[in-house]
Amino acid sequence: MEDKSVKILKEKKDAILELWVSKQMAQDSYFNADDQKEDSEDFVSAFLSALNDTNINDQDARSFEKVHDVLMGISVSRAKRGFTPRETGVYMFTFKEALLETLSKEITDPVRLYEDSLKVSKIIDNMAILTFEAFIRGREDVISRQTDEITEISTPVIRVWDGVVALPIIGTLDSARTQVVMENLLQQIVETGSTIAILDISGVPAVDSLVAQHLIKTVSATRLLGAECIISGIRPEIAQIVVHLGIDLSNIITKSTLASALQTAFNMLQLEVNKKKGNFINS
Repeated sequence: MEDKSVKILKEKKDAILELWVSKQMAQDSYFNADDQKEDSEDFVSAFLSALNDTNINDQDARSFEKVHDVLMGISVSRAKRGFTPRETGVYMFTFKEALLETLSKEITDPVRLYEDSLKVSKIIDNMAILTFEAFIRGREDVISRQTDEITEISTPVIRVWDGVVALPIIGTLDSARTQVVMENLLQQIVETGSTIAILDISGVPAVDSLVAQHLIKTVSATRLLGAECIISGIRPEIAQIVVHLGIDLSNIITKSTLASALQTAFNMLQLEVNKKKGNFINS
């Protein structure tokens, strides 16, 4: 009976695709017929081309590997395009419905219909699991990329004056982010020829021994390039934590505010900023 079921599904390829697409549209009000029909057509072709009298009895058959590759690619693509897990599940389960409905119209023997439907269901259910696994990996890739982008955005190095750069740090410092901070800061010091770098930690919620070590490493790397580093944004609560933890920052210039750090940088460069006297006329 396997021969007949495989033959039926292959012969009804166009009908299966049409039925599957209609079921997806019924389940998803935001269904994009042009884009998703192309994905569906690719998968139907791969699946029916691989299906044969042998592997219909073996859901893990190696002959399905190409189908799995196509499905994984579609799943990852859908995840990156913002599809939800539910929509990914609907994608596969509506395909199973289309296959089973096609068989039910062509096979009149209830026993044979049940047996063949069960075989097809096992194959598609196994593929549905692979779909969810691929979807999760796709979403993890998106999250990882977004995390990297946010890290880059949240560590901008600003040239505040000739010879002075500042890097406001917002959020928690960990080993990975410290590496980005250090690379960005050192690169800007070299490109701008700056001799003073200000690390502003006003936006860092808390400082522990690990964060302090990261800051010390950044200061040391800055000094290797011949630049002095000033840490600003030392709030009273952070000062208490640093003292309580016994962290030695005595060889590092620290200031409570960015303005104070900038004034110190001006003094180190022997610069003086004066307020211009005179009357301003509003036009």
